[in-house]
Amino acid sequence: MSTGAFYQDCIIRIAISLICGFLLGLERKSRQHSVGMRTLILISVSCTLLSLVSVYFTEGTGLPGGDPTRIIAGVVTGIGFLGGGAILRQGLNVRGLTSAAIIWTAAALGLAIGAGFLIPSVIVLVVSLLSLILLEKVEWRFFPAEKTKILTLVYRGQHVDFTNIKKIIEEHGIVIRDMNMSRSVENDSIVLQYSVKASSELDLLTMSRNLEKEGQFISFTVTD
Repeated sequence: MSTGAFYQDCIIRIAISLICGFLLGLERKSRQHSVGMRTLILISVSCTLLSLVSVYFTEGTGLPGGDPTRIIAGVVTGIGFLGGGAILRQGLNVRGLTSAAIIWTAAALGLAIGAGFLIPSVIVLVVSLLSLILLEKVEWRFFPAEKTKILTLVYRGQHVDFTNIKKIIEEHGIVIRDMNMSRSVENDSIVLQYSVKASSELDLLTMSRNLEKEGQFISFTVTD
């Protein structure tokens, strides 16, 4: 295979990997999961690059003895532990997924550049940077409900319009995942607890004022 055809094949594979990562991330985001388009694109194109390097070492070099792919396997294992350390759980939310993917991408680029895969490495670097910079705006635009929170509402009495309360919550861009209700006969109150996905730019004050109109409002609490 000529050099031009070889790099053309690399570009095609990376492009296909980009599309796969994007589509998988789009599907996850449409279901309000933590893993997004940027994270899966980084993982996808990085694994493709590592695969290309492995093939290059196996078939394209004439190194006598030894198995250079063992180095790649060792690095990948170590980076897996390092990336796992970047993932943190804060309350109901998971943070650091993109950071872990960036660590993985950096390792892949280092291995590829060391093997002389300069053009594929530059392509993956550009794709990764564009994904991180541009797709963040896309995710915030179309999938603003990013963080999982617990919304607790307490009303006095039994005259509470559950349907209208749900409507008000959803009008503020909140995605309701689950709802639990408890009733206190002694205090004559109803407690509504919603598990929701909400944007960090949520206007809680306006929403609480709208919810006050739905009954004898006692308290409004939002926690992670």
